[in-house]
Parts: sequence; structure tokens; C-alpha cells
Amino acid sequence: MIESLLVANRGEIARRIIRTAKRLGIRAIAVYSEADADLPFVVEADEAVLIGPPNPTQSYRNTEAILAAAKSTGAQAIHPGYGFLSENAEFARTVESAGLIWVGPGADAITAMGDKINARNLMAAAGVPVAPGTTDPAADLDAAVTAAAEIGYPVMVKAAAGGGGMGMGVAADEGALRIEYDKVRAFAERMFGDGSVLIERFFPRVRHVEVQILGLADGRVVALGERECSVQRRNQKLVEESPSPAVSPELRDRLLAAAVRAGEAVNYRNAGTVECLLVPREPDAAGAVPDSEDFFFLEMNTRLQVEHPVTEYVYGVDLVEEQLRVAAGLAPTFDPDALSPRGHAIELRVNAEDPKRFLPGPGKVTTWVEPTGEGIRVDSGYVEGNTVTPFYDSLLAKLIVSGASRDEVIARARDAVAGFQIVGPKNNLPFFAELLENEEFLSGAYDTAIVSRMR
Repeated sequence: MIESLLVANRGEIARRIIRTAKRLGIRAIAVYSEADADLPFVVEADEAVLIGPPNPTQSYRNTEAILAAAKSTGAQAIHPGYGFLSENAEFARTVESAGLIWVGPGADAITAMGDKINARNLMAAAGVPVAPGTTDPAADLDAAVTAAAEIGYPVMVKAAAGGGGMGMGVAADEGALRIEYDKVRAFAERMFGDGSVLIERFFPRVRHVEVQILGLADGRVVALGERECSVQRRNQKLVEESPSPAVSPELRDRLLAAAVRAGEAVNYRNAGTVECLLVPREPDAAGAVPDSEDFFFLEMNTRLQVEHPVTEYVYGVDLVEEQLRVAAGLAPTFDPDALSPRGHAIELRVNAEDPKRFLPGPGKVTTWVEPTGEGIRVDSGYVEGNTVTPFYDSLLAKLIVSGASRDEVIARARDAVAGFQIVGPKNNLPFFAELLENEEFLSGAYDTAIVSRMR
């Protein structure tokens, strides 16, 4: 097993990785910016190194500073968490070139999945369903208009190099397409340094369902069930649950098999997520309803997901430990041929944002009281007295609730939300209290537009 691990991240995910590392007897090393000096992950690490000012490009995205910290502390491996450099293939190559262990998939897999068009084409070749869309970037507006006419409106306009719900727009007709194309292209060039644009069929009613995969050290790829991620604002997730209340056993078999094929197509190693759009069954012109629902590949996240804890509860594994074992060339702690899910779990992303418009609301935490009880877990990045700054993602904590059934989990989640006290920064706990009483959510028959209908 790895003996010393540098965590190239911050906040709750750094704290969560450090927790597993220390349980395994691995020396945990944190890196931090000047803005994060007082956060719990810095205090809880065995060693911590200041790597720069608050601006992420000068700290958490600063490859040279991170590698210098690894060298000065004698780190054997680097775990990137999620965000920042976690899906940067060049960083992965640089880490390995420096003689360090990279806790993540190979750089080639990151590269293959990092471009949405290339990923779509690879998945189609591997027999994974993809939505109607372009197989090459829409080079200019005229090409986008031609492609959209062939695909059929409405269409989604996507930044090919984007991720995390960023760089997307919907066009219902050619006029809207002309506006969205220019907006998305400009955003993509500014944010990702790549203005390539993908045109894809847009489905007004969809569910966002993803499959957790793990590429093992022996070359096998296994799937650890699905997660429902349809509660979103601005195409970014707020709530995740496993198993999905929308997925039948037959559909689950197809989803998991497709996700495994996706991983095998790029020789995937370590933890990753295959994200899909689930299109509800609709009657055709004759009124006939198809026997099964369609699903389409959306993208592959070549890293650990924010929502990984719900899978950990349902499958009884520690995914960070499994990541470390794969990186060290070791077998998993579980039997890949006898994976057995049990119960239900829901994660609520507690963000420093106003619960109505979801606008950021940083500030000093004057009160922080976490809920406790059976089936309650809180992965937090802050404690009382810390300051939530505007420099990073607004995630304060993840409230994860588990139990024997979905109904039991929802009941526990209501109590946990009521017992979670945060004073200082704005937070979206009132939204979750509303959601957990919402009839559409309670029915399980919701889709990605549920938040807009609530607002």
C-alpha cells in the first residue's frame, strides 16, 4: 500500500481523502492556499504546505507548486480529488514522470474522455447508446445550422471541452441557435481554451442517471450501481440518490453493462463515472408505449465524483480506499463477482448560496451544528469560525442519509436538514426542506426540470 499521499485539493474532499488515508496508516499531506489556512483539512493532515495565494491558478491549479510540495514532503502519491487538476491529462503525465503514483485513471483515458465529441464517437463504436448529434465539431455557425436541421430541433449546444454542467445552451429553432452558438463558443474559448462546439438532440424531459465504475488493477472494469442526479439547478447537481427510483431491474442491467463497455473501450483504471440521460417512455403516434426506456451516453467523468458517498453506503465500500488500492496495484477489498447492493442513500449538497435564486453567499460561519443519528453522515469542509470565501466552489458540506428504504431515508433526511444549523453564509438548507415535502420528488417520478417547476 502507498505510504504517503499528497492531496491536491481543498475543503470537504481533501478532508474526506485524508480521513481514509489516516485510517489506512498512510501519511496524509495537504496543500493549501492563503485563503484556506484555517480550514479543517489543513489542521487534520499530518503535514501541510502553503502553495500560493487564493487565486486557484496560483495555488490549486499550480502544477509546479504542487510537485514542489510533493518533493519537499517525500510524498509517494498524489490524489487530485475532483475539480481543479483532477481531469487534467498533462498533470497526470507530469506526476508520473516525476516518479510519483497518480491516484486516478491513465492520462490516455482522461484525454479520450475529455473531449465530448471524441468521447461520443468512442462510445458509439463500443456499442454504448449516444443521442443523435454531430461526430465532428460544428466549425462555424452555418455548419451548426445545417447539423441542427438534420438532427431536428430542439438541440443542445455544448462546449466539446466542457464539463460540470458548464458551457451549454438550448435552441428551439434556428434563431435561438444563432444566439446560443456564439455564446457557447465564446464561453468555451474563455473557460477551456477550446471553442469547439457539439450539436446534440435536446430532450425536454429527461432524467440524469450515472453509473459508478471502477477499473481494477487486474484490468477488469466493474460497475457499482447507478445514481439518480436529476435534481439540478443551472445543469449542476443538488441532490443524488442510489438506487434510482426510475430504474427497473431490466434497465439497470443495460445501464451497468453499457458503463462497463465504456470503461473497457478506454482501458479504464481507477474510479470513474459514466453519465447518461434517461428518456422517459412516451407513446408514439399510434398510442403505443415502448417496452423499455431509452438512455444515452452523456459523458464520462474520469475522477471521483462529489456524490460518491451514496454508492459507498449502498455497496458497503470506501471508494477512496479502492482508488488507493488500484493505484498501488492491489486487489479490491470486495469480491468483484459478488457485488451486492443494499438499502438506499441520498446526498444533499449544502451550498453557500441563497435558497431561492441559488446565488453565492459567502461569509464567516458564526454557528455550525451538524446533525447526528442513525444513517447520518456529514462530509464538511468548514467548522464554526471559518470564513467561506468567494474564490472557490460554494459547497459547504454534503449531507448523506442512508437507510433500508427510500421512505425511511427521506424521513431521516427531513430531521437531519432541520437539525443542521449554519449561521453566517447563506445556505440552501431551506430549499432541501421544501424539496423533501415536494410531491413530485416524493413520488420518485421527477426529472431534471423539477427545481424550475418549484421556482
